[in-house]
Amino acid sequence: MAENCTHDCSTCKADCASRAPEKEQCNAYSNVKKVIGIASGKGGVGKSLVTSLLAAETAKRGRRTAILDADVTGPSIPKAFGLHGLCDGDEHGILPHVSRSGVKVVSVNLLLRDEKSPVVWRGPVIAGTVKQFWTDVVWGDVDYMYVDMPPGTGDVPLTVFQSIPVDGIIIVASPQDLVSLIVSKAVNMARMMNVPIIGMIENFSYFECPDCGKKHYIFGRGGVDAAALEYGIPVLGRLPFDPVAAELCDEGKIEDYDCTAIRPAVDLIERL
Repeated sequence: MAENCTHDCSTCKADCASRAPEKEQCNAYSNVKKVIGIASGKGGVGKSLVTSLLAAETAKRGRRTAILDADVTGPSIPKAFGLHGLCDGDEHGILPHVSRSGVKVVSVNLLLRDEKSPVVWRGPVIAGTVKQFWTDVVWGDVDYMYVDMPPGTGDVPLTVFQSIPVDGIIIVASPQDLVSLIVSKAVNMARMMNVPIIGMIENFSYFECPDCGKKHYIFGRGGVDAAALEYGIPVLGRLPFDPVAAELCDEGKIEDYDCTAIRPAVDLIERL
């Protein structure tokens, strides 16, 4: 890295090792208009659920929608949509699975003969697989592609930001004490890579009692708002604990879930 590096390769003339490489070309038989990454500084906050809900709501609005499951070692998107079996292919490349509502999905689980087999691969192989999901899959015409990224700031998020023309990311967080530290990692990496931040979604925000309707803030409240204010990014939605959502994911029927809390985020994505 050059001395006094600003991490903005677009304005720097130095030929250093950290210079961002050229973006990979999408498959020749694909036309993806917008790519939205779903990210977080830690695991367990529900990125895959948020990705699934965003895609399902986008498809309900008649948009051609896709999910690139970049969480190679912990893929859960196919299960949420009830997708099983190997992807087909032709002379043009790999063909994605298509959900009941028309969401196109590619995940490592759809490329393994036994979806329960662990993916015991080193970082470069995992990163290369994610890159191939972009270059070797025949996505066709897609209005909005959501990229479900693994947690943290390691090989795969770096590969996604460097190789795929991401139009923006949504950061998922939960209302816990460490939210500011966790969000800061995702925010700083995105800004270092010159990727716009669309906003934040708070997951596990509250539990609404089914008897009285009272909201219980189990993990506290205010942490996500404070982090959003600190970094100048909007909060796009607050998703509750909802056993129905968990049951539908387990049954592969996430598209049947009516999540009003996700709609403002999709509204903003459509205005990009």
